[in-house]
Amino acid sequence: MRPIFAKSWTSFSPLARGVGRGRWQVSRLSSTISPVAAPSTKSRLSSARVLVVGAVFFGVGATLWAGEAFYLAAEEAKGEPSYVPVNKATPGVPGADPAYPKTMTINGEELPVATCFGSDMADINKPRLVILGSGWGATSILKHTQDLDANGYYTVVLSPTNYFLFTPLLPEATTGTTECRSLIESIRKICFRSRAHYCEAAAQDVHFDLKMVEVIGVDGRHFLVPYDKLVIGVGAMNNTFGVPGVRENARFLKDIQDARYLRHKLMTNFETAALPTTSEEERKRLLSFVIAGGGPTGVEYAAELYDFLHEDLMKYFPDLTSSDVSVTIVQSADHILNTFSEAISLYAEERFKKHNINVVTNARVTKVDPGVLTYRNKNAKAGEVDTFEIPFGICLWSTGIGLRDFTKRLVDKIDMQKNKRAIEVDSRLRMKGVEGVYALGDCATIENPNMMEIVKQSFVETGKDSLDYDTFQSVIASIVDRFPQTAMHLEKLQNLFEKYDLDKNRRLDMTEIAVLVDETNKKLTSLPATAQVARQQGEYMAKKLNKLAWTPSAEGSMAVENTLKPFNYKHLGSFSYVGGDSAVIDLGGGRTGGGFGAFLLWRGAYLAKQVSLRTRVLLALDWTKRMFGRYDCSSPRS
Repeated sequence: MRPIFAKSWTSFSPLARGVGRGRWQVSRLSSTISPVAAPSTKSRLSSARVLVVGAVFFGVGATLWAGEAFYLAAEEAKGEPSYVPVNKATPGVPGADPAYPKTMTINGEELPVATCFGSDMADINKPRLVILGSGWGATSILKHTQDLDANGYYTVVLSPTNYFLFTPLLPEATTGTTECRSLIESIRKICFRSRAHYCEAAAQDVHFDLKMVEVIGVDGRHFLVPYDKLVIGVGAMNNTFGVPGVRENARFLKDIQDARYLRHKLMTNFETAALPTTSEEERKRLLSFVIAGGGPTGVEYAAELYDFLHEDLMKYFPDLTSSDVSVTIVQSADHILNTFSEAISLYAEERFKKHNINVVTNARVTKVDPGVLTYRNKNAKAGEVDTFEIPFGICLWSTGIGLRDFTKRLVDKIDMQKNKRAIEVDSRLRMKGVEGVYALGDCATIENPNMMEIVKQSFVETGKDSLDYDTFQSVIASIVDRFPQTAMHLEKLQNLFEKYDLDKNRRLDMTEIAVLVDETNKKLTSLPATAQVARQQGEYMAKKLNKLAWTPSAEGSMAVENTLKPFNYKHLGSFSYVGGDSAVIDLGGGRTGGGFGAFLLWRGAYLAKQVSLRTRVLLALDWTKRMFGRYDCSSPRS
């Protein structure tokens, strides 16, 4: 039996429709959001809203907790696995498995080979599965491989971070809406339930010819870990796009330490601004918050700042006025939330305008100096001033992601890796150019098909110089079957036969096909770097690994690989909080919504997707405290 929280958040839609009735509505194939009644922006929830929200949280929470408790009881009833340890070894002693040497020489340096992590060696003779990372993809694999009655692998998880972090709620941790401890769960606890072995170490390199991962332990020592199958889920780092001064003077929001720093820095700036010796100019700089990047992270941080500043901080600092505080988003695209529908973007911008949050679009940041961000207006006309400066007390950089040094080393050593922004994998998440290695999450991107080659092959197979409608349909279907991520673009093309039949002869020749392929290639995009994508890829990999565990031969594994369906991402909707107990949701296909009902759905979904009962309880308590009390404005240095 699986825990109840494994269900999709879409199961909450009836709840949202009921609670949110009169607050928001979904508009199919509409270009605008149609809120029936805009949510209130008062500093306190009305008594009616408190009752509604309280009932929702306690009802949903009780259901989820009961389901989790039932699941845990069932797991405990199974008892300990019926195995007899092979032989005891001292934890961490290299060479515990006699099948591997105790040391190996790499680049002239003799490194120990670690084959045993702990005294549990029940699975030591099974294929070795090494997972790099402890994020969404890796955790999703662990939580789904535990369904096996007997593990098919000796599983080792290597990560410098010994916890899983619920990243979508990091903006809330910067203001204290949620506590940092409510967003993290011990990776050892997750590993324990799936009989995996965790080691706190950072991957340095992968020696593919030896099937060895070179890692650095927390003590700074290098050692090797052998693998039969390797899953890379190390995530990505913030991309500065070469803008000078970003790493030195701006802050990122990728880890729990970033959230703690931003919370401490926020209160420090307010305390400094309240000093009688602080000048007016310095006060305005300290209380200026600039966000470079208008994606979900930047937008939600701005929304959390608005709630924090206007609901509580201005009360605790009566000598400071609202004119002293400013929040500015600098976005290079035409709109914020540009990965959402245009209707969502316009709704968020209008809401921020009411909240006096400045949104600067079509602006490219050129440098970040200490306390000053400089940007250039991309649409400035000749003769107009196109460069502007914004003083800041805190600058958050949230403009995109890039390769980690480790990932870059892997990409550079494999000739088939043509994409230099991520590890390129095929539609089954196999790393191109290497056998037995997979990659998922933010560090990987699925290859787009060479559609022109596929079409040419169809011409060769048919022996004709043009395709009729039926043949064209079959070619499109075969491409979608092999590369599911192209479906949203190619399925539409099936209805556009007439458009590309330029000579109107009811057939497409090579020239007409070339026009079609060129236009389609421009529309093909990579999957978004979101937790939702990584989680689904982890579930897919778990199912695949479960099947491959019992096919030890390379030929058998290849046969199983080819019979499994390619990874098919199913978009379940995108959320973003926009402040004032209001959120926006984009379900795709023109279905959008915003308001208090979307806010409830957003919180219900995130509550359901917690990885443990502990974090679910803590998160529900944090939100309940926030409904009935003020923010905690203390922030000791961590």
